[in-house]
Amino acid sequence: MSDSKAEKQSATRPAMIEADGLSKFYGIFAATRNVSFKVYEGELVAFLGPNGAGKSTTMKLLTGYLSPSEGVARIAGHDMMEDRLAGSARLGYLPENGPLYRDMTPYSVLEFFAEARGMPRDRKQERIEAVVDLCVLGSVLHKPISKLSKGFRQRVGVAQSLLHEPDVLILDEPTAGLDPNQIREMRETLRKLGEQKTILLSTHILQEVEAMASRVILINEGRLVYDGPVSELDRGKGLDNAFARLTTAETAV
Repeated sequence: MSDSKAEKQSATRPAMIEADGLSKFYGIFAATRNVSFKVYEGELVAFLGPNGAGKSTTMKLLTGYLSPSEGVARIAGHDMMEDRLAGSARLGYLPENGPLYRDMTPYSVLEFFAEARGMPRDRKQERIEAVVDLCVLGSVLHKPISKLSKGFRQRVGVAQSLLHEPDVLILDEPTAGLDPNQIREMRETLRKLGEQKTILLSTHILQEVEAMASRVILINEGRLVYDGPVSELDRGKGLDNAFARLTTAETAV
């Protein structure tokens, strides 16, 4: 494991996402155990692990959706248990299978979230137009969400997470269930976002890691097993081999 790159960045950029000893216990079962890492301003970091490794739990802890049994989660310096509202104002979160109301249209969903965040009328319309343009939703803006493809539903989810212009994005499997064309479109959207935002991206698609991320955080069985550059994880043998090596054998941080 190498964190030298992260250490160098810490001297010049603020940490926008911080997991500090995060653990979540359900009885004697540990969904996550003592997970610590930082994502610095302007980074797009891939968050990897096999099914059941604790990725979604960690993301929910980081966003304040779940309370940690131990440790602290911070967004832009705000403790997500002690100062969640301030942290949430800086955060856009797309959970896996995000909450979309199937009888509503993309426009009505965006309008609902804008009003829930207390946006003034003029700003509300401006931001809806901006995220519709960024996520290419114009052709389906007034169709029921129940009639949209999975790709368009994912775009609506991304759009609502961007509505309030957050500095930080935490995206849980944004390309899950998409066909190759939809994955390519989502990748382009994420590339655009990565030019302006700090992003923690959970994915099972290792090609996405190689295409977009310069750094990988990998957990297995609730523990951090790698945090460092994609190039060092790959070691010239491919990410598939590296993923298998770190998630099928006993490893230590």
